Amino acid sequence: MALIGIDGAGKSTQARWLADWLDASGVPARYHRNAAGRVFFGRLAQRLGRRDAEHLLGVRLFLLVETLLRGLVITRALLLSRLTGTVAVMDRYTYCQYTSITVRGGRPRLARLLFRLLPQPELVLYLAVPPLVAQARVDARGKDHEDLDYLTACDAAYRGLPEAGRFTVVDAGTDPSAVQTQLREAVQRDLLPDSARRHPSRAAQHLLPIG
Repeated sequence: MALIGIDGAGKSTQARWLADWLDASGVPARYHRNAAGRVFFGRLAQRLGRRDAEHLLGVRLFLLVETLLRGLVITRALLLSRLTGTVAVMDRYTYCQYTSITVRGGRPRLARLLFRLLPQPELVLYLAVPPLVAQARVDARGKDHEDLDYLTACDAAYRGLPEAGRFTVVDAGTDPSAVQTQLREAVQRDLLPDSARRHPSRAAQHLLPIG
């Protein structure tokens, strides 16, 4: 399964909690942070006196590097899931890359070509949060800053993806514990068969690794 959403939606925290909950419920699960190097290159750019990663590498090269790294980390997560027999709880997936490219004025044709062999997650959870709330959360982290226009554009790009109709939308603008409750309910409703709901200890027999 994959958790996606704009920066500040709470993907990392919620994905970790969800993986821990599955593990505690008898479903072997592993959290995977499918980051594509944006933070790393952003910090590198600042050390070199550049504004951000795009200013350092140029938009086209940055998107190419980001796409390649995204594909590698997702592939690694899927392989680990298969080898260890665990459910992959992914923080970000290919849809995040399509959005990143679209917001920067490109077309994700190359990314879609490169990612065509990657399986579609059985469950995609879109953490929907008002851009203004997301911006406040990012600022509160104290690590970086996101422009409101950028976050708004990202939200629109996610919702405009061809796959958006398959996403399970979760209200992520509420208290984090309430968001986690919604996510668990979605997992139980959409991934666990009736028998697994009645017998949680059997859930591991039904929740197979993605792919």
